[in-house]
Amino acid sequence: MKKSTISIEVELNEDKIPESIFWEASDSTIVQKQKAKAILLAFWDSADKTALRMDLWTKDMMVDEMADFFYQSLITMADTYDRATQHKEGAVSMKNFAKEFYSSFREKQLKENKA
Repeated sequence: MKKSTISIEVELNEDKIPESIFWEASDSTIVQKQKAKAILLAFWDSADKTALRMDLWTKDMMVDEMADFFYQSLITMADTYDRATQHKEGAVSMKNFAKEFYSSFREKQLKENKA
């Protein structure tokens, strides 16, 4: 059986807040560690029927970047859900929520920038 490894390295400051996040994958053609400002990682524990997650972001991640990150993550989660379940209506519902979320964020940003 072939194995693949994904490594994540998080540098923390004295208050244990992420300063930087790096990742690399053994099957990647990219040789260097890749820098990231945030990570959402989830595992499904089938014994307990619970999702185990790790959500980290660096202190220099901007709010608009976080909104973009969540929007794109929600859209790709909907695509994954559709491929895995063939439940198109559920995937469409998730994408509609993502679009509403992003639209609401943008409206809030515009109002705050005008003030």
